[in-house]
Amino acid sequence: MISIVGIVGAGQMGRGIAEACAVANKSVILVDRDAASLGKSQHIIQRNLKRVVESARMTQEAADRALGKITYAQDIATIAPAQLLIEAVSEDETTKKAVLKATQAHLSKDALVASNTSSISITRLAIAIRAPERFIGLHFMNPVPKMKLVEMIRGLQTSDETFAVAQEFIVSLDKTIAMSEDFPAFIVNRILIPMINEAILALYEGVGNVENIDTAMKLGANHPLGPLELADYIGLDTVLAILHVLYEGLADPKYRPCPLLNRYVAAGWLGKKTGRGFYDYSGETPVPTR
Repeated sequence: MISIVGIVGAGQMGRGIAEACAVANKSVILVDRDAASLGKSQHIIQRNLKRVVESARMTQEAADRALGKITYAQDIATIAPAQLLIEAVSEDETTKKAVLKATQAHLSKDALVASNTSSISITRLAIAIRAPERFIGLHFMNPVPKMKLVEMIRGLQTSDETFAVAQEFIVSLDKTIAMSEDFPAFIVNRILIPMINEAILALYEGVGNVENIDTAMKLGANHPLGPLELADYIGLDTVLAILHVLYEGLADPKYRPCPLLNRYVAAGWLGKKTGRGFYDYSGETPVPTR
């Protein structure tokens, strides 16, 4: 049973995975070279658990125990005790391979290694570590503490033992598993991201404005968030990166990113995390920008 988890990357996904693991009574080492990212993650996790306590879904004692399970560190060497290392850096293959390679000098030979990639080939990423048979894809959904699903993706090299231990780990977090083959973007994003791209195309072509497109999908398709609001939440840079993986990996023009998405990313309008995307987040309530 995995009881010590190392996580590299203290962004939106890394801190969410850290919180979910700590609540499940795992010891967590959250590593990021950026001290500001670590401080932000610590603040957000504390705030999240405070809200859970206030809603009576957790006792203060349990929340304090979870908070005490997380160690925040800038030095990657602190991952040494980890039985499972989860890479949760930006959705870029070169960056992920570099981070995975850097972890190898500090992990025991028995440690499992996973990527939280939402689109990139597990088979290709596996070559960055010394024992590719101990590597697997664990794609958590955002926000991790609330979302029940984890996609598990085996690379060609992934051993049956690695799969079994990873499966047991996900179940211990009270998550539900969906198995995906190692194809570009796996299951969820293979379906979701082209839908978001189509919504951006509808906006680009003037079919509807931001508010009408999101309202139509929320009330007409019973989606909890409209596709443009969801794109802002995911991060428009991440949406674009996944579309590139689909377009390049499947060589199908239907996955070509909308020009408007390219323009927003070029402008640094990446969604909620930068304060502007298809909505403006500078006030108390998000306001559509188009």
